[in-house]
Amino acid sequence: MTAQPTIHITEEAYLQQERTSTQKHEYFAGRIYAMAGASEVYNLLALNIAALLRAHVRGRPCRAYPSDMRVKIVQTGLYTYPDFTLVCGASNFLHPDKRDTLLNPTVIIEILSPSTERYDRGEKFQHYRTIETLQEYILVAQNKYHIEHFMRHEQQEWRLADVIGSEASLHLRTLQVSIPLRAIYEDVNVAPSVSTLRDG
Repeated sequence: MTAQPTIHITEEAYLQQERTSTQKHEYFAGRIYAMAGASEVYNLLALNIAALLRAHVRGRPCRAYPSDMRVKIVQTGLYTYPDFTLVCGASNFLHPDKRDTLLNPTVIIEILSPSTERYDRGEKFQHYRTIETLQEYILVAQNKYHIEHFMRHEQQEWRLADVIGSEASLHLRTLQVSIPLRAIYEDVNVAPSVSTLRDG
C-alpha cells in the first residue's frame, strides 16, 4: 500500500467507486489506498511477461490476467491488483455478472519496485498465503536477473527458490514450462550479475 488511507468506506462503496475510477486502489479494513504509477522498466518487464504467459497458456485450461484484474482475498478482506494473475480451471468471480474481481488465483506475479518491495514480500504475501487455490508466488526484480519463486508444498508450507542470472530459467510448476530469464528481461538494461563480473 503506497499512500495514506482515506476515510472509512464499505466494500460496496469501494467497488462502485473503483469501477469508474481512472486510478487503481487497494482496499482493506474499510480504507482505500492509491497505487503508485509504473516506471519504464516495469512496463518493459510487464510487456515481456504478458507475451510469455499468453504463449504458454494457449491451448491449456488456464487464463492469464494483467494488472487490471482485481483480486479479493476472501480470508482477510484485502482487494488488490497483482501485476499478473494466472488461473488454471474455472475462474471464480465475486460478482459473476461483472467478472472484475477474481477469487481463485493459481499463480500471482509481482514486479518489485522500491516503493512496494517490502510490502510485496511481507504483509501482502501474508494475505496471499491465505488463498487456498494459490500454488505459486513470483517476485521479479527490476534491476537484476533475479526472480524469487515461492511454491506451496503443503497447505501451510511455502518454499523459496531463487532464480538468478541471465542463463537461468524460471520453472512454472503450474504450467510445467521453463521460461528463460533472458526472455523475461528482454530489452531491459540489467546490471551484470556477480557471476558475470567474476567470469570477466
